[in-house]
Amino acid sequence: MCSQAVSLVAAELERGGIATVSIQLLRFVAERVRPPRGLTVPFRHGYPLDAPDQPRRQHAVLDAMLEVLDLSGPPPVLREFSP
Repeated sequence: MCSQAVSLVAAELERGGIATVSIQLLRFVAERVRPPRGLTVPFRHGYPLDAPDQPRRQHAVLDAMLEVLDLSGPPPVLREFSP
């Protein structure tokens, strides 16, 4: 799904009281579309959690997403995942 569509859906969910974190592959795109909360990752397109069969790395991405939920501030709240 495109970053803009995901950010619009996330913003609407947030207005309804549901917290969201979107994975963004390109930080400059995330800065333009401004999701409420986003985690930018340095992986190839199509692999937001990194390569298949890398459960340790994939769990690290999910843990980082949960940490972003704890952050507060005006949108967008963007953090970078560093492997």
